[in-house]
Amino acid sequence: MKIPQLSLFIENKPGHVMAPCKLLADAGINIVTLSIGDSREFGILRLIVREWQRAKEVLEAAGLVVAVTEVLAVEVHDRPGGLTELLGLFDQAGLNVEYMYAFTARLGNRAVLVFRFDDLDSAITALTRAGINPVSPINLYDHLEEE
Repeated sequence: MKIPQLSLFIENKPGHVMAPCKLLADAGINIVTLSIGDSREFGILRLIVREWQRAKEVLEAAGLVVAVTEVLAVEVHDRPGGLTELLGLFDQAGLNVEYMYAFTARLGNRAVLVFRFDDLDSAITALTRAGINPVSPINLYDHLEEE
């Protein structure tokens, strides 16, 4: 249920986002989804790829510093209020969402969001109690490859 995410600190300058993406492309590694957050001088590029270990090796071999963190992918009703309902569940469970971003693809009629929590295991417990199962990496990657 937990999905490995690669995080890279990159300079906030032209071409610095393209460099790691090109390294992965040249290695035949597809980026499933990504997010970038920036400050004036640096940014954090967050990537989800199926072959995360190999991607980490490719990026590190090029001199990039890569951190691996675990996130959850959660299906959300793709309608007004769908996200609010899910965030309400997290609020009731006392969970802090550190950040979130969306997948570009959908699973059926639902959107998929990526969440990073300060307590991932508590988030899984809260979701499970509410009858929501985080999307497994295998189901997510297999579905995306079919499209």
